[in-house]
Amino acid sequence: MTIHENVKEILHNITKAKSASQKLSVIAVTKSVDTKQTKEIIDAGICHIAENRVDSFLKKYHELEEERLTWHFIGNLQRRKVKEIIDLVDYFHALDSLKLAEEIEKRATHPIKCFIEINVSGEASKQGFSIEEVRELLPQFSKFEKIRIVGLMTMAPIDAEPEQLHKIFKTLKQLQEEIAKKNITNIPCTELSMGMSRDYIEAIQEGSTFVRIGRNFFK
Repeated sequence: MTIHENVKEILHNITKAKSASQKLSVIAVTKSVDTKQTKEIIDAGICHIAENRVDSFLKKYHELEEERLTWHFIGNLQRRKVKEIIDLVDYFHALDSLKLAEEIEKRATHPIKCFIEINVSGEASKQGFSIEEVRELLPQFSKFEKIRIVGLMTMAPIDAEPEQLHKIFKTLKQLQEEIAKKNITNIPCTELSMGMSRDYIEAIQEGSTFVRIGRNFFK
């Protein structure tokens, strides 16, 4: 199948999975493809683009400057690299420590829309805060002027069965609603970044507002 055909199929699946009132942004994760293929996905109607490495992000950002895109950074961001990209990203999906938040606060020249990364499954191999940790740290996050916590992000285990996926995504949705109700300064927390190529349907069914799809667009 072509990229255009893949986009059409995925958007059809998404329309069937989401509720009529559910707002959803579809992000193309282009970390494994070149600028030419990224341009193809843009031409197919996807305007949210994500990278997980600073060098790849900068290359594509500058090569696609003429396009009207929303840029997402979804990978682990080293503190020493923050100054290179933070003012260029529209959304940062992997805020996983207070030290990283402090560096963003120091380097950004305007408020950055961030997702706090939550390790819902408790896997040792995954980054992110535990649910208990993020509850305790909310007052500290609220003090940052250059960070706006728009929502929460998680990644489910690669081998999770549908029942486990629903449980993980439902747990994050409940936490998002809990935080949003607190009406904390700089933490609206109205969004959920969850769901990838293998599990975006389950994530949408549990309330995701941003899905991050890579492999299925380019297979």
